[in-house]
Amino acid sequence: MAWFKRTEKGITTATEDKMDIPKGLWYKSPTGKVIDSDELARNLYVSPEDGFHVRIGSKEYFEILFDNNEFKELDAKMTSKDTLHFVDTKKYSDRLKDTISKTNLNDAVRTGVGKSKGKDLVICCMDFAFIGGSIGGVVGEKIARGIDYSIKNNIPFVMISKSGGARMMEAAYSLMQLAKTSAKLAQLAEAKIPYISLCTDPTTGGTTASYAMLGDINISEPGALIGFAGPRVVKDTTGKDLPEGFQTAEFVLEHGFLDFITPRKELKDTINLYIDLIQNIDVR
Repeated sequence: MAWFKRTEKGITTATEDKMDIPKGLWYKSPTGKVIDSDELARNLYVSPEDGFHVRIGSKEYFEILFDNNEFKELDAKMTSKDTLHFVDTKKYSDRLKDTISKTNLNDAVRTGVGKSKGKDLVICCMDFAFIGGSIGGVVGEKIARGIDYSIKNNIPFVMISKSGGARMMEAAYSLMQLAKTSAKLAQLAEAKIPYISLCTDPTTGGTTASYAMLGDINISEPGALIGFAGPRVVKDTTGKDLPEGFQTAEFVLEHGFLDFITPRKELKDTINLYIDLIQNIDVR
């Protein structure tokens, strides 16, 4: 009768023979809703149960916005240098190598040029996976070059922000990028070329203090965290309790720092609609 009784104590299956459930089959949103990962991907990484927008990167945004996911990447091989020989828990040079290896990204922003709803568009998109989407010299330079490309070829420019702010390992070199990108956007405005800024979760620090809030139209995805310092820092500094929903996209919209909140499924249509309206041409 040993077929229904344990004849030996303990676990006897060898580790290499154990059957594990693969990681990533399910996603649990902050509200506790569980969704199949494949279904989540088909839904543009938005939970159908509660509308929660999961963080995505440049790969996914390019797939959403460019026709047939066809685009040319600009300055793809540009990488950061450890000019200051910065060391925290590890050398900055080693951190860069490790992050590049883990993410298959060369820095925290990618620039693509392609067709969106049939017309040319330049998109600079940040990747939070690369050192928290922090702004370093390469990020500023790639954004500046993307703007230059827009001006040279008279193509509308879209900036998708997803960042924790300045990159401390580059100190003042990082902060210089705020002025640099803002100056380039002034040139874009002088050329009368549309600029749409999309703030995604999170858009904070120097990013918010510069290019993220300088669009002709500033839009956001629902529920995104948008601010300069984080809520904890603001609360500790002011010594006051913060309003409900503080620094969410909805709160920021209500207080006049955003023009619209747009669900991810509507991004492509909405961005191109605003571009057509700014240019006073027939709506696609």
